[in-house]
Amino acid sequence: MAKFSSVAKSIIKSCLPIADASSWYCALALLGIILLGGAANSDDVISGSDDVISGSDLRRPCDEIYVVGIGETLHTISDKCADPFIVERNPHIHDPDDVFPGLVIKITPNPTAH
Repeated sequence: MAKFSSVAKSIIKSCLPIADASSWYCALALLGIILLGGAANSDDVISGSDDVISGSDLRRPCDEIYVVGIGETLHTISDKCADPFIVERNPHIHDPDDVFPGLVIKITPNPTAH
């Protein structure tokens, strides 16, 4: 039994450097993936003020049913769609400052204003 435990100890000691090197390689690979993923998303971002708006959000049409995107406020949507009465037409919006991405609102676009 003592011989078995000494053999197991020697196997464990020989595997430790391999496990240590593997964990470092995995950490470096994960760091590279995180850095490359962040760099890929920064190409679509346009910053005109303090609000960060994705490039795909700038080209969205003003349909009658509108889904709020990231970085949008009722003011920016109102300016873009030429509809100053968004709050009045959407009784489910209790606080105009509490607008979040994914919120569905009704808009009456004014095509002559653009």
